[in-house]
Amino acid sequence: MATIEMYERSALKKSNPLLTKLRTTVETAFYGSNMHEVTTLAEAYELAKVSPGVIVTDLPIKETAKLGLPEDAKVLVENGGKIVGRTAKARRIVGEDKAEDEQLFAIVREVIYQNRTKKYHQTTGYVGLDEAFIIKAHIAFPEGNENNLYSWLLNFQWANDTYNELYAHSKKYDEGDIYIYTDPDWRHPDYPLGLAYFEPDHNVACILGMQYFGEFKKGTLSLAWGTAHRNGYASCHGGLKKFVLEDKKRVFAFFGLSGSGKSTLTHSKHNGKYKVKVLHDDAFIIDLLDGSSIALEPAYFDKTQDYPADHPEQEYFLTAQNVGVTKDVDGKRVLVTEDIRNGNGRTVKSRYVTPDRVDKFHSAIEGIYWIMKDDALPPLVKIEDPILAATFGATLATKRSTAETARKGEDRDRLVIEPYANPFRVYPLIEDYEDFKALLSKEAVDCYIINTGAFLNKDITKDITLGVIESIVEETAVFKPFGDGTGLAYLDVPGYEPPLEDENYKKLVKERMTMRTEFLQSFNQEHPDCPLPDEAIHAFDQIVQSL
Repeated sequence: MATIEMYERSALKKSNPLLTKLRTTVETAFYGSNMHEVTTLAEAYELAKVSPGVIVTDLPIKETAKLGLPEDAKVLVENGGKIVGRTAKARRIVGEDKAEDEQLFAIVREVIYQNRTKKYHQTTGYVGLDEAFIIKAHIAFPEGNENNLYSWLLNFQWANDTYNELYAHSKKYDEGDIYIYTDPDWRHPDYPLGLAYFEPDHNVACILGMQYFGEFKKGTLSLAWGTAHRNGYASCHGGLKKFVLEDKKRVFAFFGLSGSGKSTLTHSKHNGKYKVKVLHDDAFIIDLLDGSSIALEPAYFDKTQDYPADHPEQEYFLTAQNVGVTKDVDGKRVLVTEDIRNGNGRTVKSRYVTPDRVDKFHSAIEGIYWIMKDDALPPLVKIEDPILAATFGATLATKRSTAETARKGEDRDRLVIEPYANPFRVYPLIEDYEDFKALLSKEAVDCYIINTGAFLNKDITKDITLGVIESIVEETAVFKPFGDGTGLAYLDVPGYEPPLEDENYKKLVKERMTMRTEFLQSFNQEHPDCPLPDEAIHAFDQIVQSL
């Protein structure tokens, strides 16, 4: 088996590195008499549709037989309250604060003890969809949270016969299975936003006081990404697609936060110009040796704001969260989307929405696109140097979406920096930097910044964005130097030429590069034990000095 679930009795000693305090505490809870094991997706559906507050719509689910659902299965809806997005401030990682750890270990033990009289459901799934990387994950929810358990099994891969067989013949890793214990109803005065407590090196987490499904999805992915990173992969929060041309195959990755356009770019069919295959639009890993890539999830956790009731993609919805429900003229219960009820309405969407979906690209990656909404940058910028390219990824600047719960007083229109567009990293940033620098040092891998926002005061349209990508696919792109000696070049797009002779424009660009440098300096001050190297700190100096 790929990860470790069972042990020889002789291995059950304190010296076993897998047997930590938190992991042992959490895993033990899964064997309690209050735990009911849900073994099929059909059972999870039946439990979810009668769970308190869940709405059974009249929208039928496509491909029920392939998914493992009852033939008459319908889209289920469950809505939260005040919180409708992820809460980053609730996350804690074992080892970051040793004094707090002792308090948190005690809290976890007490939660599990107090919940011994609660009925719980637990289930098992797989993260990673190829025999080269597939790991087993277990999650437990208290009664009343069946829709989150059902959505989790839909989002990842439930343990059916096909994937059990794949897993049995998969590559073995010296890692434990993932275990996640949850209690969305937990409350504590010291943690008013909830608590997501991770021990990433040992694939265990306890997620308390949070009901938003994205916490459980990203929590699981955080541990899986960490496992992949420890075993020779670059872990990616982005989309990956392949353009299949007559004489070649081109594989491009798009890295961006939710709402940046990564899903749109990943799934675009380019008006039928090319045969396009999609790996995933949110979570994948890249083998640092051969450049191949593997999807971690079969389904998509997508925003519903772009899918009104008459949109064809609603046919592939499986569950929906934080959306409205009403009746159509036939008296059928249907969805009210477009974020009318609240921001960040969400759906778990079937893999079958993508006709040319695959789970592994054997072809090596050729292009990495950092998606930024930085109005100092034209639609497409090419980065020549791998150190500069990796550093731009480490200082990816964009705007927050409603997927992340806003911090008090935060302006969503303000540029923020999120390294590699991945706020779910559970290992030091320097390790991602080294992984991406190694990837970008390969001769066959090019790196670009793609701006999906506005350039100065001019919006960059979807057609412009797709057009610049197509120019790279077709090798017709004409790049011009972005100043002398900056290591950057820009794609010549009519109407979006950077005014490099304008002092005010050069000042704006310098300010944005300085902003990135200051972020890195501040990061190193806050993380003296694992700082980024001087080459990254000084990566933007040449740009500032050359303009």
